[in-house]
Amino acid sequence: MNSEEPPRNPGPSQTPPGSQTSQSPEPRQQVTGRQRLAAGLWPPRVTRAQLIVALLLFVLGLGLAIQVRSTNDDSALRGARQEDLVRILDELDGRTERLEDEKQRLDDQQTELETSSDQAEEARKQTREKEQQLGILAGTVAARGPGITLTVQDAGGTVDSGMLLDAIQELRAAGAEAIQVNGVRVVAATYFSGSDGDIEVDGKQISAPYRFKVIGKPQDLEPALNIPGGVVQTLEREQATATVAASEEIVVDALRPAQRPDYARSSS
Repeated sequence: MNSEEPPRNPGPSQTPPGSQTSQSPEPRQQVTGRQRLAAGLWPPRVTRAQLIVALLLFVLGLGLAIQVRSTNDDSALRGARQEDLVRILDELDGRTERLEDEKQRLDDQQTELETSSDQAEEARKQTREKEQQLGILAGTVAARGPGITLTVQDAGGTVDSGMLLDAIQELRAAGAEAIQVNGVRVVAATYFSGSDGDIEVDGKQISAPYRFKVIGKPQDLEPALNIPGGVVQTLEREQATATVAASEEIVVDALRPAQRPDYARSSS
């Protein structure tokens, strides 16, 4: 007898291998308008045109602010009390007075500086003139001016150094300022030596004719040589001849080297 198997209870359904379980899609997140605005503004994207516009707007706003402030100040002055206006005028007067004092002080300083500059220039000018004068006396610079020329002819060789030295002394006493004899500059330390036509001036030998070039006032120099018993008559007694010629310009160009003292120093 065939026994029938009881039917099996169906179990839970199983998914065949390789098959995928279908899942429901997740809902999409919606983007709000605020988020889109924020995404458009950040990060900022500034163009060159925007920068120029922003700069122009800034300048325009600054000008408006200054104008408004000036208008407010004018309004404040118009609405100020009489006492306040008087005080403001007093402050302005005081400031003006201080500025005038400062201007006067600066003008005085400028005048003082100009005066000091003029004094310094005058001192330099006087120093240069004094240097020229001392140079003429020392024989280190050439000189020119009115004067005389004394020419002594000694054909017999009878003129000695003493006679020529007497001529120098007479010329100096008459106001001679620069002298040279046969190309030798005569100064305070000049000496004459020799006789009988063999004469030296400061160690330099000179020969007849002896020519003196002298700068000074001709009206004083010429009479000093021609006085009775003076230089001219003394030379004539020695069979020599002396000729004096006045001139509007005598050039004394014989120079002596400048000597530096060994021991003397300026006390100033």
